[in-house]
Amino acid sequence: MDTKYVIGLDYGSDSARALVVNAANGEVLASSVKYYPRWKEGKYCNPRINQYRQHPQDYIDVLIASVREALSKCPEGTAERVVGIAFDTTGSTPAFTDETGTPLALLPEFAENPNAMFVLWKDHTAVKEAAEINDLCKRWPIDYTSYEGGIYSSEWFWAKALHVLREDEKVREKAYSLIEYCEWLPALLTGVKSSKDVVRSRCACGHKAMWHPKWGGLPPEEFFVELDPLLAGFRERLFVETETADKPVGHLTQEWADRLGLTTKVVVAGGAYDCHMGAVGAGVEPHTFVRVIGTSTCDVMVAEKEEIGDNLIKGICGQVDGSVIPGMIGLEAGQSAFGDIYAWFKRVLEFPLTHIVMESNLLSEETKAELVAEASAKIIPALTAEAERIHPSESAVVATDWMNGRRTPDANQLLKGTITGITLGTTAPMIFRALIEATAFGSRAIVERFRREGVKIDTVIGIGGIALKSPFVMQTLSDVLNMPIKVCNTDQACALGASMFAAVAAGIYPNVEAAIKAMNSGFAKEYHPIEANVEVYDHLYKEYLKIGHFTETELYNK
Repeated sequence: MDTKYVIGLDYGSDSARALVVNAANGEVLASSVKYYPRWKEGKYCNPRINQYRQHPQDYIDVLIASVREALSKCPEGTAERVVGIAFDTTGSTPAFTDETGTPLALLPEFAENPNAMFVLWKDHTAVKEAAEINDLCKRWPIDYTSYEGGIYSSEWFWAKALHVLREDEKVREKAYSLIEYCEWLPALLTGVKSSKDVVRSRCACGHKAMWHPKWGGLPPEEFFVELDPLLAGFRERLFVETETADKPVGHLTQEWADRLGLTTKVVVAGGAYDCHMGAVGAGVEPHTFVRVIGTSTCDVMVAEKEEIGDNLIKGICGQVDGSVIPGMIGLEAGQSAFGDIYAWFKRVLEFPLTHIVMESNLLSEETKAELVAEASAKIIPALTAEAERIHPSESAVVATDWMNGRRTPDANQLLKGTITGITLGTTAPMIFRALIEATAFGSRAIVERFRREGVKIDTVIGIGGIALKSPFVMQTLSDVLNMPIKVCNTDQACALGASMFAAVAAGIYPNVEAAIKAMNSGFAKEYHPIEANVEVYDHLYKEYLKIGHFTETELYNK
């Protein structure tokens, strides 16, 4: 039998990874990870105002580099037997396009304009616009956020679009349409030359753009004009229908086959968000809570339509028919920061290294650089080792996990993080432990919301780098949730999920469930709650809720 291969591409916040996968059994032949070159330099971002933009050329550069490098590691003849390719990306990460569907930043006159680029999921410059959308939805006869948890977020499609239109006259004059980059990449590879021909993602549009069949797709034109006349006309130039990611959108053009080292026989699947394809890569099924744990978290579940019925789940990031597995309702939640919180604390502790050691006259430039690099690399491992020795009951420090606002339950990007209970005896490991506990408490708040809304959770699966590499974080999470947690056997579950969609689109499997059964990676480890810690964390979780309530109602109730 002629072995067939597929390629799964996972576009994260900092980098993209490509997997070349045996479609018969999910075996990974080779992989490649490439960092976005402009993003790595910090270009087009302003953390002070929560502006995070990515250049579409970064996406193109890493696509070519990662696919070619992964294929170079495979046995000779592999490229000729690749039959499908699929993408997952961050989201909501939209950009304005011209009439051809080209992101404006790829036009010479907009090449250095951040407003013409993709607005990354964690860009929170559109808080005001999100509040206006929420206000209008509550006054309108139909609440168009009702299938998106009832609260529209500044991380999402329309808030970002309106903010950019208000901010940039040149973009406003040129913008014809909008595109999510999980839609743009498949369109790019299949040679789409008109915005109207872009295949729109059920996942992206249903969860972030207020699309739903109940009201005929997007909200009506009069809704957008009432929100702001600057949005007039965009609805008509966008879309009515959306497609699930298992559907093929076309084949590689000759140009892209040549650039990637593949053939024009390769089928390109529809795009979706990383966490949704990651859940498929982890083997999601009903009553399974899949946590994609990285810089932030994205939590995904699927449910039978009969089980959800007419139930509208409040405070999450949407419930969409077919956003994960076609034929089931996909449910999304998550935290706006997880690993980013640990990275923030590391940067705080790096201050004497970067501002004192690097300015020292006692060491050579080479020695200083090596010393700083070595010390920086050891901060998190050293903090972890010390924090693990602290019993949960020994530290009075309690923190919230809202350093980047709150995604769920109940989106509120105005919120800030808090750390309480600090004394003159508080140590850095105590604070670090409190931050880890805070991210676990935020996770518990999401689980409790799902359960309170009638969604049953039997199993928890963790995927991503933190899940595989940090036993301390995962054990703490298991203790706080008081549930076992399985950890996926691969650190590339999102890319593996994308490869499953590629296999379905290429006709190797009849549906996503069959691809999951054949191609899943299994589990590397399972964590079980430590009984002695569960009771302590029940008490600390109540303190977390009290502090969070005070923070939200007294400090940031604007």
